Amino acid sequence: MTKSYTKTIITTVAAMGLFTFMSCSSSDSKAIANRKINFNTNWQFHLNTPADKDTVTTTTQWRTLNLPHDWSIEGQFDQKSPTGTGGGALKGGLGWYKKTFTVEEKDSTKLTSIAFDAVYRNSEVWINGHYLGKRPNGYIGFRYNLTPYLNYGNKPNEIIVKADNSKQPNSRWYSGSGIYRNVWLETTGKVHVLANGTYITTPEVAANKATVKLQTIIKNEYTTEKSATITTKIYYGDSKITALKQEVRLSANAEKTISQDAIMDNPELWSVEKPQLYKAVTEITIDGEVTDTYATPFGIRTFKFDLDKGFILNGKQVKIKGVCLHHDLGPLGTAFNTRAMERELQIMKDMGVNGIRTTHNPPAPELLDLCDKMGFIVMDEAYDMWKQQKTEFDYSHDWDKWHVKDLQDQLYRDRNHPSVFMWSIGNEIPEQWNEKGAAIGKELAAIVKAIDTTRPITAAMNPPIVVSGDINTQFDKASQPNALAASGALDIIGYNYAHQAYTQHKINFPKTPFIATETTSALETRGYYDAKSDTIKQWPVRWDIPFKEGNPGNTVSAYDQVQTPWGSTHEATWKVIKKHDYLAGMYVWTGFDYIGEPTPYDWPSISSYFGIVDLAGFPKDVYYMYQSEWTTKNVLHILPHWNWKAGQTVDVWAYYNNADEVELYLNGKSLGKKSKQGDDLHIMWRVPYQAGTLKAISRKNGKIVLEAEVKTAGAPAALKAVADRATITADGSDLSYITIDILDANGVFAATANNEITFSLKGNGKIVGVCSGDPVSHESYKGNKHTALSGKCLVIVQAGDKADNLQLTASAAGLKSATVAITIK
Repeated sequence: MTKSYTKTIITTVAAMGLFTFMSCSSSDSKAIANRKINFNTNWQFHLNTPADKDTVTTTTQWRTLNLPHDWSIEGQFDQKSPTGTGGGALKGGLGWYKKTFTVEEKDSTKLTSIAFDAVYRNSEVWINGHYLGKRPNGYIGFRYNLTPYLNYGNKPNEIIVKADNSKQPNSRWYSGSGIYRNVWLETTGKVHVLANGTYITTPEVAANKATVKLQTIIKNEYTTEKSATITTKIYYGDSKITALKQEVRLSANAEKTISQDAIMDNPELWSVEKPQLYKAVTEITIDGEVTDTYATPFGIRTFKFDLDKGFILNGKQVKIKGVCLHHDLGPLGTAFNTRAMERELQIMKDMGVNGIRTTHNPPAPELLDLCDKMGFIVMDEAYDMWKQQKTEFDYSHDWDKWHVKDLQDQLYRDRNHPSVFMWSIGNEIPEQWNEKGAAIGKELAAIVKAIDTTRPITAAMNPPIVVSGDINTQFDKASQPNALAASGALDIIGYNYAHQAYTQHKINFPKTPFIATETTSALETRGYYDAKSDTIKQWPVRWDIPFKEGNPGNTVSAYDQVQTPWGSTHEATWKVIKKHDYLAGMYVWTGFDYIGEPTPYDWPSISSYFGIVDLAGFPKDVYYMYQSEWTTKNVLHILPHWNWKAGQTVDVWAYYNNADEVELYLNGKSLGKKSKQGDDLHIMWRVPYQAGTLKAISRKNGKIVLEAEVKTAGAPAALKAVADRATITADGSDLSYITIDILDANGVFAATANNEITFSLKGNGKIVGVCSGDPVSHESYKGNKHTALSGKCLVIVQAGDKADNLQLTASAAGLKSATVAITIK
């Protein structure tokens, strides 16, 4: 689409880092890429010994690997692991990384820094024997200036990183261990844009015009005053909208903040449906030489949280339909991979999700890049605890010294992302119930407002009101706000659970908008179903009583009928949220299963049951309830599978939309038509089982909308392999996810089959993950075989760094094997 733009004089624009999703001129793109290069390859790793840096260089037990890397996921599940099952029953330890590299002689007059997106945890770094520093927090990025200690030319440099995750438990979920996010080497001139030194806001936005305000911190690291030319360009795609030049005098060894406004005609607004992005590129020139080129992506949008209408984006009411995500990537552990994260977000987007909560920590920066690009409303969260600990060796020990710095770094890093709409300063903080919590909340809010004035502050409180008695029945009684909620520190009141209290929000908090920061905590095992589905079960009976009952094999019914005592079924919470405009929206716990926290069970369970999607990325049935409610696409999904005992009575559910009714057939005979009544979100038939075909047809105005069926499968006979992407990139990182289905001799999906499957790969790639989504499986995610769960298994193939044709073969004893081809370009 062609639109007209007004060229505008701007004093200065700046940047926030490398961003791969947007175009600009080829020369600018090259300069931006040269400023910040990937530093992930050819590291050496050693686990657990020695304990100090002085002896680490003498060890010979190193192995070469590429980052990001999570050493814990490479280990074996162990009931005696000090992390406990809450931490995934995988061990931490003490890890060492080192890398040898050279820096060209021409860069000796420049500044060179190393940037770590995060290290879990207690990282310490040395360069050529010089100690650079320590960072306890395992989730926030940090950087060090290497320039004073570097060798140039052919003389090598050695960097050493220590990651100490030996004191356990220090997390309530699986944390992973090591340099598990990306590492970058950054080179600039001595006059440069400060890292994360830009701030772009859009205070006035209309359909025909928008004001863009820019603040840029430029640093002069010369010992003399310098005159610089600042050239700023704003791009929309490949189109340069505006450009300008400005002369600036910079004092020696000093920083200077430059403020400027731009008026843009006919702006392309960022929204969840059309997440339009711009890029500001700043070029600094000294005496005719470019010393720095820095890029900041940004979006133009307006939003507010309204007491009566909930969330308003660009003047339109938008219900936030969000999910909470932990930072592990299933069988990859916490080792970050952009494609793996993109796949998760695509699966969520297809379900109708438009919001992500980064539970309970600063996310990988690429997650926010993806949310910018794909259109998600992000709640960016900082802490899971403050001074009062939740596990023995957690962040509470580092709070006094580090909480200000950690929060500031997160805010500076993330505040230009258009997908970020609110800051969460804590999750289920124990101090929320006393005045200490109120005081800390005010302190944190002041830190946020000093750095970003454009977004509201919330906290995920459990719940934000005082209740007595049974948490499931007493929310309609008189209550008082807790200390944090009453402190005035929060711009939005965040509810963790307590959905029965949502309709009382305007009574309890008449001046503060609402957000359901965490909801549901329903439990399911994909593919397992209890005999009767219309009884709600609460497991465990109380949160503080160990769970000693349940289904064989630590399974949970995949009907939406099992909840925790603090939570609800999926349907129960959404029914409340959808009814009332003033309820801005919700973040479901959780979008994906994650490693650790296997509520309601303990060992042998080692991963969660909360996800709408399992650990392998396979949707559970309730996924289609949300899809039928949260999207406009035609949906018809029936459950369960159709392999039962003769004469058994089976509850058949259907999720559907865009239809008046659904008719169910068994072996061609109608079992009747049904429609949702009142606020129903599904319909149900109770059916005496007969082998054959169960078929559903949805109709609107008498015309067929969709058909869906499940069939009785015979004995497993063959495997079927389907890759999510048949072509991937030869960058040493890109992934193809291959789903393996077990079929009978007639090609019918065998929904109860659990065969062990072995994988082999030919070509320039490697198998980096295998998984079935089974919370009880103790098989390694890093092997070449895995046992299927309910007829499905997953294998993840990673590209090498050269073009090739891969061939992945899946085989199982007594079954016909399957092969899939993957092209690496």
